[in-house]
Amino acid sequence: MRVLLVGAGGVGTAVTRIAARRDFLTHMVVADYDLSRAEAAVAALGEEQEQEGRFSARRLDASDQEAVRQVLADERCDVLLNATDPRFVMPLFDAALAAGTHYMDMAMSLSAPHATAPYEDCGVKLGDEQFAKAAAWEAAGRLALVGMGVEPGLSDVFARYAADQLFDEIEEIGVRDGANLTVEGYDFAPSFSIWTTIEECLNPPVVYEKDRGWHTTAPFSEPEVFEFPEGIGPVECVNVEHEEVLLIPRWVDARRVTFKYGLGDEFIAKLKTLHELGLDSTAKVTVPGPDGPVAVSPRDVVAACLPDPATLGDRMKGKTCAGTWVKGTKGGAAREVYLYHVVDNEWSMREYGSQAVVWQTAVNPVIALELLAGGVWKGSGVLGPEALSPQPFLDLLTAYGSPWGLREEA
Repeated sequence: MRVLLVGAGGVGTAVTRIAARRDFLTHMVVADYDLSRAEAAVAALGEEQEQEGRFSARRLDASDQEAVRQVLADERCDVLLNATDPRFVMPLFDAALAAGTHYMDMAMSLSAPHATAPYEDCGVKLGDEQFAKAAAWEAAGRLALVGMGVEPGLSDVFARYAADQLFDEIEEIGVRDGANLTVEGYDFAPSFSIWTTIEECLNPPVVYEKDRGWHTTAPFSEPEVFEFPEGIGPVECVNVEHEEVLLIPRWVDARRVTFKYGLGDEFIAKLKTLHELGLDSTAKVTVPGPDGPVAVSPRDVVAACLPDPATLGDRMKGKTCAGTWVKGTKGGAAREVYLYHVVDNEWSMREYGSQAVVWQTAVNPVIALELLAGGVWKGSGVLGPEALSPQPFLDLLTAYGSPWGLREEA
């Protein structure tokens, strides 16, 4: 399989380190707007990988659809793996279709709040732009596998597995994410892209109810304390906008679907302050510069002022947990389970040199690529992970050295 990886940040770099250990990959072009980042990701794999010619680096602007299409054609790529932030989903998605290749991302096209009732009704939902083009992908006989990270991604695989193997009827599927990670030397150092974190946490969260469909609530609503496994313990979780709520109901029958994230009061307070100051905005403002006025996005400034999450691994301690809580019935009896995946930062740094959050995100698209390369997963159109068989994925996750768990809740 020949892959164009767009984005050589923390997750993209972790993708290269995981994929380098698997033999399904023929060649991976590692592309980034900053050529030095792509070159560093390739160089870190060592001389053996470079000599084998399995990885190469090049500069590429993810917003330039035609340039991306040309690289896909020139490099004879089978699939484009998008490891950039959601701003670039649509140009990359469209470039892959134009080039006749498959496509995979870890986040979906951006949402837009309802103009008059943002905390009640959905406006443009996550992924709407992509699903609107599903017929074109199906007609082309190509697969766009969307939301194939950890959340969304593995969490959706868990939902499909629960529906297939563990339940006859499902009352609620709730993705629950929590961690006990700390970063030495920083009062505020998000372990994932702050650009994406702001987008997720300050947009109106979406909830799915079978009788009502998709609707929204206020940010940080419906707080609950969830007990996370493997020593992480209780963490307060709140509603956050996330792709699983838009994906799972398309393929899994459940009366309610939610996503709640363990943020903590201090983190929420900082996000609210950014919002109140307008620093979450992506609309550019004009500021003085040494050579005259410069237009900048406040959110990009915030991201530039914070440490790169990919560089925090040596200062991080603790574990991160992604999982899917499911409540329903099996054989006429009530059942409640939590399917989960925990990564210890000490382990991921020792084994891969990548901090836990970015490694946990990156391992899932690599597994999906391997399943596609082997013909185990196949399809056409725009599909989420829950549209495909979960067992081969979960078996490979364990084979990659990072097993998943299942906890009976009641």
